[in-house]
Amino acid sequence: MTDPHTARTIVGIIGNVISFGLFCAPIPTIVKIWKMKSVSEFKPDPYVATVLNCMMWTFYGLPFVQPDSLLVITINGTGLFMELVYVTIFFVFATSPVRRKITIAMVIEVIFMAVVIFCTMYFLHTTKQRSMLIGILCIVFNVIMYASPLTVMKLVIKTKSVKYMPFFLSLANFMNGVVWVIYACLKFDPYILIPNGLGSLSGIIQLILYITYYKTTNWNDEDEDNEKRYSNAGIELGQA
Repeated sequence: MTDPHTARTIVGIIGNVISFGLFCAPIPTIVKIWKMKSVSEFKPDPYVATVLNCMMWTFYGLPFVQPDSLLVITINGTGLFMELVYVTIFFVFATSPVRRKITIAMVIEVIFMAVVIFCTMYFLHTTKQRSMLIGILCIVFNVIMYASPLTVMKLVIKTKSVKYMPFFLSLANFMNGVVWVIYACLKFDPYILIPNGLGSLSGIIQLILYITYYKTTNWNDEDEDNEKRYSNAGIELGQA
């Protein structure tokens, strides 16, 4: 019989694997940018936003904030590194106005994170207090990120087409949410449970839409503008 700690570790490892797959989702877009030597119409916003999200979750997983959360650190630390690589490549091939936008956003994020870390360590002296503050911030940022696919789901309903909502990405998002919900329940952690519960709900809605509109999808109808829109809005990186 597997004890809860071992079960939680196994589930967390599975969650790391699935989440890593989601962090790898933008690679085709980044490779395309590298080959074109231009960012074209692609936007850096999802990657820049995910940098802050990963920083926050990595901080949340540290022992002096939320003990026994090593697997939260491993996946979000990995995700942070990957997102910084994506942002760097974007910066290299972007135009001057876009570079300026990326620089301002990254500076703001670093300052914000520094303020959060200082306030957490200086004013809060127990892991319960620290995990509550950082956990609430993580929930807020995750909810904001989960709003991104709403644009795509609206497009699916409007066009009755799932062409720009890839099935395997939707399935991976759903599975990622479910695995981390189980992880949070094995040692109750509401700050991991709530955002991933919402992620699971978002994933199941996407799968329902896929089943509903699959037959009405015109797979031969090319629409590059919508494809580019999804390439950015659809990068929903589910975290722990």
